[in-house]
Amino acid sequence: MAELATIARPYAEALLAAGADATVVSQVSALAQVAVDPELLQFAAHPKSSADQVFQLIAGVAGGSLSNAAQNLLRTVIDNGRLAAMAEIAAQAQALLNARSGVAKAEVTSAFPMDAGQVAEVRGALERRFGSQLDIAVQVDESLIGGIRVVVGDEVLDTSVKARLEKMKVALTA
Repeated sequence: MAELATIARPYAEALLAAGADATVVSQVSALAQVAVDPELLQFAAHPKSSADQVFQLIAGVAGGSLSNAAQNLLRTVIDNGRLAAMAEIAAQAQALLNARSGVAKAEVTSAFPMDAGQVAEVRGALERRFGSQLDIAVQVDESLIGGIRVVVGDEVLDTSVKARLEKMKVALTA
């Protein structure tokens, strides 16, 4: 959703400009997980629900002690009626924090489960290929038949058998 991304960007940038670190961003992510609940969003939108009630509910469900930056962000988001954008704010804050520290998020989808040694080998090759340190999340998708599919930012590297078969199909039918 481009609209949520547009709404979330200034909040995420302000959070990091205020000196937020990985701990604060993880707290914001925990708040975002609570804030996406449809019943909570309905409660927050109800005219008889005060901003303080919504804040107390979310902070209570998220648990733990929140930093001042996370509390201020939550209060601002609630006051501005942007609670639905909280998940996108957390995602963009994490992306900005990663960019600041030179780390990129990589989603690796493999046809078969990968052990730690294979993940380390793939990480090394991908870090050389993309020129940055990668935070890798591995998923298994048996429909790939073999190989892997990597998404880093807006770049896709697909070496799966499924992709090769699709290319052959296109070439043969053209």
